[in-house]
Amino acid sequence: MIDFTIFQAAFPIDGPYPYNQTGVRSIETFRKSFDGVLFIDRVLKALDIGDGKVYPPKGENALRTLHRQICESKVSSHHKLSVLFYLLLDFDDVRGGRSLLAGALAEESGLPQTYQVLMRGLWHMDRKEFKFALEHLAHPSLPPSEFADDIIIALVRHAVGHDYSLPLAYYHTIRPIFKKAEALDLLFGALARTNVIEALYFLRAYPDHIRQQLFERLVSSVLDHPQAVGPRGRELVSLPLSSAEEKWLQDYLTAGDGKKSKNAKPVTQMRQIVTGRVRGSLTFGEPGGQVYSARAR
Repeated sequence: MIDFTIFQAAFPIDGPYPYNQTGVRSIETFRKSFDGVLFIDRVLKALDIGDGKVYPPKGENALRTLHRQICESKVSSHHKLSVLFYLLLDFDDVRGGRSLLAGALAEESGLPQTYQVLMRGLWHMDRKEFKFALEHLAHPSLPPSEFADDIIIALVRHAVGHDYSLPLAYYHTIRPIFKKAEALDLLFGALARTNVIEALYFLRAYPDHIRQQLFERLVSSVLDHPQAVGPRGRELVSLPLSSAEEKWLQDYLTAGDGKKSKNAKPVTQMRQIVTGRVRGSLTFGEPGGQVYSARAR
């Protein structure tokens, strides 16, 4: 079995090196895009390794210092090997597809597969390779991650063109219990902009005071949508609401913040027709000539 406490046994002593000036600059650019915190930073902090400024190591001497700090840390060997595995993924990256340094360390040291899957996923997150990251982080072999909230936050914030398929896929696979309000807020926003009925069922899992706030967020997202009096509005007014939700809807549209929206009145009328409180029909035109109707039966 490899003795990873020996620097030369853990790291190659020749060949392409990931922590030169160019490599360090690239990593710092990724860090900046994540508001100054990479996932490896979170791992090192959780394991109490270094002072928060040890990655990336700037030169071989800094790498030797980090290696010593890893080996001297008071955590399990599996955790130490996990950090070394992550660092070797950096080496593999600059050496090309045939480099298998991280995998060789894992095999020779007996690092469990779950640790490898997690660290590969976090490494891809730190490189903003989100599709590859989810192939690992949403793997069924992984237990719930303590970084689930941060993964959700990163995926929603970096969604391209309002495509929230990746954060929603991660959520539906992992079903994390949110610890951070920001993660809940961002995930629900993604749900509300993607699927109105799914967002409604999602918010019903929370206590009333949170549930009402989320419900109003849902209504607000519909009112702000270009198709608020079209398909999106019809989705909202057709929801099977409880009596409490119905009151929240009416209060928000007629007396709350929703009243300020130009779409509040037509959406209110659409709901009244759908629920039978008003007889007749309403027709709303949109730019481009599309027409949408709501009719009481």
